[in-house]
Amino acid sequence: MNGTMLLPGDDRDVLTGLPGLETAALWLDGAGDTGFVQAMMVSLQRMPAVNLAYGMAGGDRVLVEVARRLRDFVADELGSQAMVARAAGGAFLVASRAALSRERWQWLAEALGRAIARPLVVDGERLSLAPRMALLRGRPGEAGAALLDRLDQVSGDLQRRSGRRVLWADGSHPARGRSAASLEGDLLGALHRDEIAVLFQPQFSVATGALAGAEALARWEHPGFGRICAETLFAVADRGDHVAQLSRHIGKRALAMAAAWPETGPTPLRLSLNVTAEDFAVGDFAASLKAALEASAFPAERLTIEITEQTLITDFEACAAALRELAALGVSVALDDFGTGFSNFRALKALPLDALKLDRSLVVDIEQDPRDRAILAAMVAMSRALGLKVIAEGVETAGQLAILQDEGCDLFQGFLRSGPISAEEFAAMMALN
Repeated sequence: MNGTMLLPGDDRDVLTGLPGLETAALWLDGAGDTGFVQAMMVSLQRMPAVNLAYGMAGGDRVLVEVARRLRDFVADELGSQAMVARAAGGAFLVASRAALSRERWQWLAEALGRAIARPLVVDGERLSLAPRMALLRGRPGEAGAALLDRLDQVSGDLQRRSGRRVLWADGSHPARGRSAASLEGDLLGALHRDEIAVLFQPQFSVATGALAGAEALARWEHPGFGRICAETLFAVADRGDHVAQLSRHIGKRALAMAAAWPETGPTPLRLSLNVTAEDFAVGDFAASLKAALEASAFPAERLTIEITEQTLITDFEACAAALRELAALGVSVALDDFGTGFSNFRALKALPLDALKLDRSLVVDIEQDPRDRAILAAMVAMSRALGLKVIAEGVETAGQLAILQDEGCDLFQGFLRSGPISAEEFAAMMALN
């Protein structure tokens, strides 16, 4: 089934929900009219082998998960100035009309490649797919179809070059300018100088609309690149093996800031922290977080840590033990990105969970597609049966929120009410709550 399937009168891919190349060409035509467009073709060369090893159904699950990672990465890093489409088979297109430097576009490509290459599970086995990335910058007045043809040629050339992962249309690699080692050094300096900003993504009650808390996120205002968002920031850290250091730095700063939040009111505001696989791999995660809580004086019972199933892959039992230790302190645990391609019900039984956080892909079409709403309703019903709260992310319209209210979701976050904001902006929001 993992050839591109088309809806009648539309080239949207049924499997991934992404637009196809016809829609992409029209978008590129419009982007080219603004005078600037950059594009990349992301190719998964191992997809035929995946289909042989795990069957077409297994291959389809892989493609759905890769499409989700692409969507989430582009939404976080590039926003409304970008487009994601499925080309064919294991190939995807990403394009942006933002005026980004050549160097930044390559860093984004490499960060996206690492996001896609994170391990996933198919039929109980770990699998990693390292994509190849063909990059180009559109020529002035270049039509979308012509740009796609040129990008396809670059992608084909890249497939014939053994060991090459990134290739520009002019054949150069790596991009000119600042070296990877230099950027990693900049990150270490930024950590020591407290230059990594902590932003807060507000969360609201679905029933009342009241502010309920916030998820802590990281941004880096680099003097040369400008704003570097979370996925690229962690990709830079990953190259230098500094992910756990970065994650704990963010956690400590967020806890210190949240300690100033008022404890009065019917529902004191909660803080959510994302946890990485590297946090658990260090081996002292529970003790480290307990120390950070004590240092900040933030109440453990108002803290939620968000984990994904990808975080648990390396050592499920060790992660579960650490989470149980934290739960005994009063810390809540939410399973993030639930409902994506590799949801494993083992986690619902073995972990001390308090909430499921539904991925934005489960919310985006609930107004138009009865099947998506039925899936949402089923997940809420299952969560209720297990005594878990339901948090929906990526809520952008009043219609989506109305459906979440009807189905009984507990919390939501998204641009309908607010994107990530600074600590000062969050304090102003608290004052109005």
